[in-house]
Amino acid sequence: MRAVVQRVTHGKVTVDGQTVGEIGHGLVVLLGVKDGDTADEAAKLADKVANLRIFSDAEGKFNLSLLDVGGAALVVSQFTLYGDSRKGRRPSFTDAAPPDVAEPLVARFCDALRALGVHVEEGRFQAHMLVEIHNDGPVTLILDTDDLARPRRS
Repeated sequence: MRAVVQRVTHGKVTVDGQTVGEIGHGLVVLLGVKDGDTADEAAKLADKVANLRIFSDAEGKFNLSLLDVGGAALVVSQFTLYGDSRKGRRPSFTDAAPPDVAEPLVARFCDALRALGVHVEEGRFQAHMLVEIHNDGPVTLILDTDDLARPRRS
């Protein structure tokens, strides 16, 4: 799984002119699922997102997590995170999981965040969405479960 995590002051998803998810202070998580991802990886990634210390403390240091600040998460499924544009001019999406595999894993990720105590709003799976992101900082991180499984270099 791959997540683009953005610290926000506001996030909103609109489908056909109707708001389907909206948060204030918190994180917008653009979430891609690749073929072969598992429910265990979804839960581990949710734990990582909820506990990432990317919110400032009273001294301005990144010492607080989403859980610490009581922020919300807006999760938006985005298969294009697995677009491969190395060859040609049109990206290939063959690494992205098919919808019947991806949708339950996105739901598992959201459920795992909720189980940790995070208020979660969601986009609409397989819909054309307008996503409004008021990036705070800006602070943007890319998390990939393949990278999280590798040992860190010293």
